Amino acid sequence: MKRKIIIAALCSIAFSGFSQKYTAEKSFVSFYSHGTIEDIAAENTKTVSLFNTATGDVVFAVPIKEFEFDKSLMKEHFNEKYMDTEKFPKSTFQGKITGFQIDGKGEQKATAVGKLTMHGITQEVQIPGSIEVLDGKIVMKSTFVVKLADYKIEIPKLLWQNIAEQVEVKMEFTYKPL
Repeated sequence: MKRKIIIAALCSIAFSGFSQKYTAEKSFVSFYSHGTIEDIAAENTKTVSLFNTATGDVVFAVPIKEFEFDKSLMKEHFNEKYMDTEKFPKSTFQGKITGFQIDGKGEQKATAVGKLTMHGITQEVQIPGSIEVLDGKIVMKSTFVVKLADYKIEIPKLLWQNIAEQVEVKMEFTYKPL
């Protein structure tokens, strides 16, 4: 009996440090481009992410081929002509969250500051958002704009009316303890 109690205590101590690290249980990333002729929207639920509440470190990786479009031709063009997914299969972010307290109440405004890599180009960014602790899980949300030129994503001159020069990105991650 003593042995079981000691093992339980050691496990509790060993894993208590992990309670500061969270992994995305659910992810949702979407983008929207308003064009003169046609709007383009896509969604992705295959993003992976880790968040350390003790340090504020956050990372995520978005697999580009996992974006789903209303039209299959849009997906094909997106992957082959714009994002070059064979060469650049994912977009990543690595940075820190500021403005968040794990013991804070309600929705908290926060900012992610770090490096966003897309299409092989890395840019320093500040991404506004919010974080809320709900039932032991952390919900992180953000809406921000990405300028395609910043990541050398070229719009063919023939399609300039179809594709906006910037897209609105929305992200929502629900984290659970690691």
